[in-house]
Amino acid sequence: MEPGLSALLTHHVVESDLATHWQNAIPVLATPVLLWLSEIACMKVIEEHMDEDQMSVGVGHNSEHLAPTPIHFTVTVQATLKDIQGNRLVFGVEGHDSRDLIFKGIHVRQIVDKKRFMAKVNHKVSNG
Repeated sequence: MEPGLSALLTHHVVESDLATHWQNAIPVLATPVLLWLSEIACMKVIEEHMDEDQMSVGVGHNSEHLAPTPIHFTVTVQATLKDIQGNRLVFGVEGHDSRDLIFKGIHVRQIVDKKRFMAKVNHKVSNG
């Protein structure tokens, strides 16, 4: 894995993606959905480069939602691996619809051991 790797995610905006499902009266693509799409694009960049016993988790976002996108538009999100800091991966992300740059920022993911991560989750559940 090295900086410069990238992936493109394409998503058609549907009813369940709208801000009206996130306590907002505006029927446009919701920011939380756009953040989720950026995470998926980043995971696509690295999926073939990780060991079977590894997974990545999102640990940070610094991004801007720049323009509204109506229902039935298609959004593309480009993720590019910019830097590797040990087990931390820093990605540049950009999203476009057919008319505008709608999203731009940085997303950080951490590579973790799946079994150790799930052990922490199970410990929390058991000691609820």
